[in-house]
Amino acid sequence: MTQPSRLAIVPFVSVDSMMRLVLTIGVERFLTELAGYIEEDFRRWELFDKTPRVASHSHDGVIELMPTSDGQLYGFKYVNGHPKNMREGRQTVTAFGVLADVGSGYPMLLSEMTILTALRTAATSAVAAKYLARKDARAMAIIGNGAQSEFQAMAFKALLGIDRLRLYDIDRSASEKCARNLAGLGLDITICTSGQEAVEGVDIITTVTADKQYATILTDNMVGGGVHINAVGGDCPGKTELHKDILLRSDIFVEFPPQTRIEGEIQQLAPDHPVTELWKVMTDKAIGRTNAKQITLFDSVGFATEDFSALRYVRDQLQKTGLYEELDLLADPDEPRDLFGMLLRAES
Repeated sequence: MTQPSRLAIVPFVSVDSMMRLVLTIGVERFLTELAGYIEEDFRRWELFDKTPRVASHSHDGVIELMPTSDGQLYGFKYVNGHPKNMREGRQTVTAFGVLADVGSGYPMLLSEMTILTALRTAATSAVAAKYLARKDARAMAIIGNGAQSEFQAMAFKALLGIDRLRLYDIDRSASEKCARNLAGLGLDITICTSGQEAVEGVDIITTVTADKQYATILTDNMVGGGVHINAVGGDCPGKTELHKDILLRSDIFVEFPPQTRIEGEIQQLAPDHPVTELWKVMTDKAIGRTNAKQITLFDSVGFATEDFSALRYVRDQLQKTGLYEELDLLADPDEPRDLFGMLLRAES
C-alpha cells in the first residue's frame, strides 16, 4: 500500500499527549493562557454562529453535540454526562472535539476533550469571576469534590489569587482526594463536614455536583451579601443545585440565554426573568458587579465557543511541542472523482 498524502493527515491529540501537553506547559500557565483565548472569543461573540447544543437525553444521562463557527474555523465537541458511570468505574463526562477549516471543510485537529473540557470549564469560571467577584476575594468553597474540583481550584488560584479553599462533598473521600491532589500547590485547604460549614467566611462559592436531579446544594440562608456564586453542576434540564430564592436575590450572568434557560439554574425561573450575558460585561455593553454587598451568580452550563477556544489554544501549541500524532483520517485519491479507483488500487 502507498503512504497517505499529507492532505489525508489530521493532527490527533490523544489523552496521553494532552496530559503531556498540560504538564509541559504547566497547569497554571495552561489555564491562564487558555483563559485568554476564552476571553478573546467572548469579546468576538457577535461573530459566532450560536445555537443551543443538540442533546439526546435518556434516563441514564445525556449525549450532546456542541457546534460553532467564527466564519474562518468551525469546531464541535461530542460530550456525554452520565452520573451513574462513577458507580461503574467510568467517567461521568467524556468528550472529544474537532476543529476544521471553513474554506475547505477539512478537519485541522481531532482531540480528546475529557481533560480539556475540565480545563476549559475551570478557565471559563475564573474568567467570569474576574469580572463578577469582589476584587479582594481570596477564599473559595467548592461543594462537590469530583473530577472538576481541582481544576476549578487551580484556575481561581491562577487568575484571581485565591489562596484559601474550603471543601465539602457528601463522600468525604472525594474531599480527601481533592486536598491530597492540591497539597503543596499554595492553597490553605480545609475539609468541611457540611455545605453550611464550607461556605462560612468565603468570598466565592463553587457548586460542581453531578447528580442529574433537581437538588438543593445551596439553601438561601447559606449565601450572604457580597458572595459570588459559580454554579457549574446544573447543566441540563431537570438538573439544578441552587434554591430558587437564591436566584431571586442574585444578579445572574449567563453564557447564551436560549441554552441556559433550558439547562441552567434559571430553568427554575420565569422565561423572561432578567439575566445579563457575560460577553456584554466583558465588552462594556453591560455592568457586572456594582458594589461589595451584591450577590453575583454565574449560571454556567458550558457553551460551544469555550470548546472552540480550547481547540484553538491546543492547535496553537502543537508545532511548539510536537505533542500529537498523525492520523490518516481523510481519503485523498490522486483524482478527486475516482474514490472507487482508490479503493481498488489499495488491493495491489
